[in-house]
Amino acid sequence: MPVPGKRLRPVGLALGGPILLGLIWELIKRIGGPQGRVLGMRTDDASMPHLSTIFGAFGKEDVRGTGRTVLDAVLGATWFTFRLSVGGFVLGSIIGVVLAMAMQRFRLVEKAWLPYVVLSQTVPLIALAPLIVGWGGQLKLFGQPWRPWMTVIGMASYLSFFPVAIGALTGFQSPKPDSLELMNSYAASWLQTFTKLRLPASIPYLIPGLKLGGSASVVGAIVAEISIGTPGGIGRLIIDYSQKATGDPSRVFTAFLGAAALGLIIAALINGLERFATRNRPKGNLA
Repeated sequence: MPVPGKRLRPVGLALGGPILLGLIWELIKRIGGPQGRVLGMRTDDASMPHLSTIFGAFGKEDVRGTGRTVLDAVLGATWFTFRLSVGGFVLGSIIGVVLAMAMQRFRLVEKAWLPYVVLSQTVPLIALAPLIVGWGGQLKLFGQPWRPWMTVIGMASYLSFFPVAIGALTGFQSPKPDSLELMNSYAASWLQTFTKLRLPASIPYLIPGLKLGGSASVVGAIVAEISIGTPGGIGRLIIDYSQKATGDPSRVFTAFLGAAALGLIIAALINGLERFATRNRPKGNLA
C-alpha cells in the first residue's frame, strides 16, 4: 500500500523549486537595492521588479488594446504555443525514432547519417527560421498554402528530433549479445527482435531523450515565433510587451512566466508518459 507521504513528496518538490527561486530573486534584489548590482545583475525595478509587482501585472489591461487582461493574454498565448510545441515534439519524435530504427537496422545508414544528424544541431536557429519561411512559401501541404505556424512546428521538430534519435539509437543497440543470440535461436525476424527485445530495452534511454526533446521543442517554438513574428504565441507576446510596455517592464516578465509554465507542462506530460511506460518495470532498472 503506497504511503501518503511518498505520493506527496513529488508535489512538494515541484512546489519547492519555484518558491526557492522566488526567495533567491527577492534576496538578490534586497541586497542590491533599487540602484545596485549583484554579480553583474541590475537590481533596479526596470530590470528586476519585485515578484509582487510581476504577479500584480496579471490583473492589468493588455497594452495591445485587446480589451483583455494580461492574464488572459498570457494564457491564450501559452495555449497557442503549447499546441505548436506538442505538434513539433510529436513530429520530431517520430522522425527521431524512424531515423534511429534505420541506423540500427543498417550499419551503412548509421555511418552515413549519424554525422549529419549531429551536424544539424550546429545551425543557428535565428538563421534557420527565415529559410524555412522562404522554402515553405514555395510549397503546398495537402493543397493548403504554407502557414507561419507550420514554420514554428518545423523549428520545434528540428530541435526535438536530435535527442530522441540519439537516445533511441543508444537504446536499440543496448541489448546484450546473449539476448540477441537467444532471439536468433528462435529464428526471430528483425521486426520480432525489435518489438520484443530492442524496443523494451530502449525505454531507459529513450525517456531521457524525450525529456530533452520536449524542452527543446518549447525553445524551438518560442525562438521561431520571435524570429518570424508569428502572432498569437508567447514569442510574439514577448516582443509586443518589450516594445509597448517599456514603462511597465513587469508585463514582460509575465510573458516569461508563461514560457516557463509551458516548459513545466511539457515536462509533466513526459513524466506521465514515463510512469506509464515503466509501470511494470522493476525499480532501479532505469538508466
